[in-house]
Amino acid sequence: MEPAHGIPTTAELAEAVREFLSEQVMPATEGRLSFHARVAANVVAQIERELTLGPGFAAAHATRLEQLGFADDTELCAAIRSGDFDSGLDELLATLRPSAIERLLICNPRHLLPEDRPT
Repeated sequence: MEPAHGIPTTAELAEAVREFLSEQVMPATEGRLSFHARVAANVVAQIERELTLGPGFAAAHATRLEQLGFADDTELCAAIRSGDFDSGLDELLATLRPSAIERLLICNPRHLLPEDRPT
């Protein structure tokens, strides 16, 4: 949906803040202030990824949970705690590994294994 009256989207605003921090603040500062600008830029980059990737990833995760027979993570956690998956851990891992990769794609893609990085 197009924003009314040319108002920038939340993702566009986050991108502008990240670029300002990365391109203007960090090079013009040093020490503690530069470090905090880098941290803030990383946080805003995570927000950007959440805005763009999050809805699709959430829907995919919900579909995976449904395939396992659960409505939400709470039900899945209860089943794991009760031992329901003790004999099916390979299936559980195979089904939920993509969700873990997607979470890392949002939080910090640098922590992904090379084989899990998108091509």
